Amino acid sequence: MDTKALRQKILDLAIRGKLVPQDPNDEPASVLLERIRAEKQQMVKDGKLKAKDIKNDTVIFKGDDNLHYEQFADGTVKCIEDEIPFELPEGWTWARLGVICPYGENKAVSADLIDETAWILDLEDIEKETGVIKKYTTKSERNSVSNKYSFCKGQLLYSKLRPYLNKVVIATKDGYCTTEILPLTFYGNIYSPYMQLFIMSPTFLTYVNMISYGVKMPRLGTNDGKNAIIAIPPINEQKRIRDKFDIVAPLFDKIQNNLNNLNNEVTAIKSKILDLAIRGKLVPQNPNDEPASILLERIQAEKEELIKQGKIKRDKKESVIFKGDDNSYYRLTYDNKRYDVSAPFDLPDCWEWTTFPTVAHVELGKTLDKVKNTGTYYPYLRSVNVQWGYVDLSDVKEMKFEPEEIERYTIKKNDLLICEGGDVGRCCVWNKNESILYQNAIHRVRFYNSINCNFYMYFMMYLEAKGTLKRISNGVTIKHLTNTVLSNIIIPLPPLAEQERIVNAVETLFAQIDKIAEQIS
Repeated sequence: MDTKALRQKILDLAIRGKLVPQDPNDEPASVLLERIRAEKQQMVKDGKLKAKDIKNDTVIFKGDDNLHYEQFADGTVKCIEDEIPFELPEGWTWARLGVICPYGENKAVSADLIDETAWILDLEDIEKETGVIKKYTTKSERNSVSNKYSFCKGQLLYSKLRPYLNKVVIATKDGYCTTEILPLTFYGNIYSPYMQLFIMSPTFLTYVNMISYGVKMPRLGTNDGKNAIIAIPPINEQKRIRDKFDIVAPLFDKIQNNLNNLNNEVTAIKSKILDLAIRGKLVPQNPNDEPASILLERIQAEKEELIKQGKIKRDKKESVIFKGDDNSYYRLTYDNKRYDVSAPFDLPDCWEWTTFPTVAHVELGKTLDKVKNTGTYYPYLRSVNVQWGYVDLSDVKEMKFEPEEIERYTIKKNDLLICEGGDVGRCCVWNKNESILYQNAIHRVRFYNSINCNFYMYFMMYLEAKGTLKRISNGVTIKHLTNTVLSNIIIPLPPLAEQERIVNAVETLFAQIDKIAEQIS
């Protein structure tokens, strides 16, 4: 279940007048707007507003032809039917945001005038999409020196910066905020908690996402904010809508917590399955299976022939792992150097310990260098395309490759792809018949002698679940799973037939678990 989508659906129902029933005894919103216009006229007379502050006020109405029109201060009328997002219930009306509140007319307060104990609200303190304030920080704690907007308890606080994050809250007490947050007060006692719902709704989000300017840090301009069209219910209905939403909203959190608990349980069960699979305890061994030792001999013979034909070079990282007379494991390198090996667990009969370079050709892809790279543009995979268990082709870039580089940097069917950087160790199998090229942020692992690549995808998932990948990765800020580190990982090698049985069992169990989880959620 997508709780974000559910929340947006409830918000949409609320601002369309479909969350609570209408009451014919409610004062129509049109009367409310007339009162607001009279209120603002009086404020001009009292000197609280200037004439220019109301000169752009408009009235939106439905004509005899059932179309929506907007009347301006000079008496001109314009059809705005193309701006109307949906039909309103009886008693509701449309208005511009700048008509019902002094949008964007806040006066900044110098930081020197703000008490050290005052609440300072920043964008990072607001949780996106929920209307929740995550933390409260004083001026002294924040060490803030920039000018701020002041706000009062009950005001609507709207983030005009990156409005797609949907950071909209009701002030719980008096305080100050960054000038990227607009404190909004509404005329005519329009209910701020209702306005919070509207501004967080899909309708308002669609508008601001279309109209915002700036690529890296988009924001809603003041005039565009004023021109936003708002659905205004009667005051009493505004309160009923908000009361109903406040009853429903806690259910979202409960549902999300249940989903989180379910996901944690699913992850734990899958981790246990992987543990059993990699240790040889998920499916029974078959004494008739060809032992892994013979498989290793065949792989070595295959590699020697490829070396003789000049198709591959001898990998100096390959090694032989064996059990000594003292019952301990040792690793013998190509140059006859012997090292102690700490076996992670006991292997079943007919299994062997080995390494990736011994049973596969492992190679990083081509380095992206826009200055030095020459040749023809081809699509290629980056680490972002390699996800756990699948390839994401939604964003594939192109890089220049020379003809002689094509074969070296080509991914073929049944190649195991392992991320070198980023989310180190994240992996998937390329199961497509067509080939593609790849970048140096990916290890391409191409197995010999029909070894089941999916078994080793699950092996990498097992290492991730155990926390091993994080422990062995290099780098302080940016982690890397270097070729040397990957080559030194001790991996179990079951008989080929058992590899197939293990992979089939894992796939079946994972599918069953996912189906049950989907039904529950």
